Amino acid sequence: MAVRAWTYTHGGYPKALHLITLPADNSPLKPTEILVQAKAASINPVDAQLMGFPLWPYLPSSVIPANKGVGEDFSGVVLDAGKATPFKKGDEVLGLGPFLPGGTLQETIRLDTKLSVVVKKPADWSWEQAAALPLVWVTAQTTIDLVAPYVKNNKVAILGGSSSCGMYAVYIAKQRGWEVAATCSPPKAEFVRSMGADETIDYTAAGFAKQVKAFAPDAIIDMVGGTDCLGIAKRYVTVVGDKTNRMSMGGRNIYFWNPQMLFRALAGRVGLGKSYTCVNLEFRPEFLEAILSLPKDKIVIDSTFGFDQVKDAFDRLNTGKTKGKVVVGIGSRP
Repeated sequence: MAVRAWTYTHGGYPKALHLITLPADNSPLKPTEILVQAKAASINPVDAQLMGFPLWPYLPSSVIPANKGVGEDFSGVVLDAGKATPFKKGDEVLGLGPFLPGGTLQETIRLDTKLSVVVKKPADWSWEQAAALPLVWVTAQTTIDLVAPYVKNNKVAILGGSSSCGMYAVYIAKQRGWEVAATCSPPKAEFVRSMGADETIDYTAAGFAKQVKAFAPDAIIDMVGGTDCLGIAKRYVTVVGDKTNRMSMGGRNIYFWNPQMLFRALAGRVGLGKSYTCVNLEFRPEFLEAILSLPKDKIVIDSTFGFDQVKDAFDRLNTGKTKGKVVVGIGSRP
């Protein structure tokens, strides 16, 4: 049966986003592949950023398809599984598929478990809860892992503590026994403290960086971008880099067009400055497996949309005012 999928072409969000019908792939599964009937997926800022990537029109169509998949997070039911996977038909799973040509906003997902990270879904989690977590949790785990060797006095500051990644970085840091200061807006301070922050700092206030410095963190995890707190701690790990524009891409690839960031990272490596890195995510199975210990009441969903409402879901995401994840229910057609 044909599969409905959300894909994007060129021209940027929102006009690049389309719901199309794809032919079913009926070829036999490889030993490491699974076929999943998607139940839910969540969307992330990077999905909208990729739609606006300016080089798409100039890349060869033989390598880059005209219709590119949307989404990386998913939850669903295994329809079929290769012999080399730990899954079987009927297993309820959640996962992160970072290299899926068709994305995860489609009714049926085929993925290679060697390239994706998949775990069984806890029975008491809803499909939406399971789909809300993978990318933001792995991002938080990656940043915590990168700062851990520097946290000698058990103090870390997290910039963007109410963001979808920041809230879980706060939670994981607190589970490690660290003292946590997190920046957020005043209306979200109580929520950030509920995730484990010992101190919240109003980033909208003048001189907030002085408050971060007064906290004397061993390391800083930056989930929002900017340069206000550079040089305060021995270790600075950022997910997005210097930029603060939500529609600009982050990650280590921006070293190529921001030489200041590249120089900062290299200087830190050779001992000429504080340690600095812009994150490339590490899709390690143990990072996602750690998610299974998260209490259900710590899974934060901002809003849920139907499969035909994906454009509305992106409109909500791009307000920049969400608390938790924006999730899309997929289900199956009768």
